[in-house]
Amino acid sequence: MKPRKLVNEKFKLKDMPTRSDKGVDHPSEQIDELQLELLRAQLALFKENKRAIVLIEGTDTAGKGGIIRRITRHLDPRSAHVWPIGAPERWEQSRHYLFRFWQRLPEPGELTIFDRSWYGRVLVERVEGHANATEWKRAYREINEFERQLTEDGVILIKLFLHLSKEEQYARFMERIREPTKRWKIKVSDLESRRFWNGYQRAYDDMLNRTATDYAPWFVLSADDKDYARVHALKLIGKQLKKHVDLNRVNLLDPQVIAAIIDQFGEDVLRDDLVQASHGQSD
Repeated sequence: MKPRKLVNEKFKLKDMPTRSDKGVDHPSEQIDELQLELLRAQLALFKENKRAIVLIEGTDTAGKGGIIRRITRHLDPRSAHVWPIGAPERWEQSRHYLFRFWQRLPEPGELTIFDRSWYGRVLVERVEGHANATEWKRAYREINEFERQLTEDGVILIKLFLHLSKEEQYARFMERIREPTKRWKIKVSDLESRRFWNGYQRAYDDMLNRTATDYAPWFVLSADDKDYARVHALKLIGKQLKKHVDLNRVNLLDPQVIAAIIDQFGEDVLRDDLVQASHGQSD
């Protein structure tokens, strides 16, 4: 089952399976290829001075961190930023909740990834009582206006929601408890949030229905199978970025660098495609 794209439609998470009826073949090999494509897309963003945001939401243990690690593994860290979003600092609480996100928007040529996001106002703050009803109901309009401003200003905005079952979340909590290298991921707040499971499902439905717009659609991925979610998340992000940049203008080695390598070491050290690039077939 491919990721579900949502734009201005009625949708219920319970109607979408959390596990695809098909697995993925050779996930490691696919991820390696997709990571190279993401690197090329990132270099194209930099070359064309464009800005992109990848926003990932989902319940605790849904796999946000695992996907982000695979997105960023081979990216140029100078123009890629990851923002893990938790509770606002005390000084931020005296400002509008969107203030801290304005501070983290990408510069020209940058790719920014949000591990959770401004949707906290209509998710954790709503469900666990940190915002009153007037505040979180108003936030849908504020978020839509915020995202419209971003996209009209040229920001490429890609929003992913990872759809996980309660049973799989339990299994992943148990894995973290039993595996010493993963215990650092467990927080009291994560465990307590299971008490609010039904409230979160209602909040997710409202979020997806009220903020899936033509300029900022949501993509919902089944997340019970980690390999499936990772492969399809990388595919989706690469596909969306390639709509806005020209990969044909990108070389992983700059033509001037290739020419210098040939001058220093000879053409024998390069593959044929790089030698051709040095003769001007790619900008």
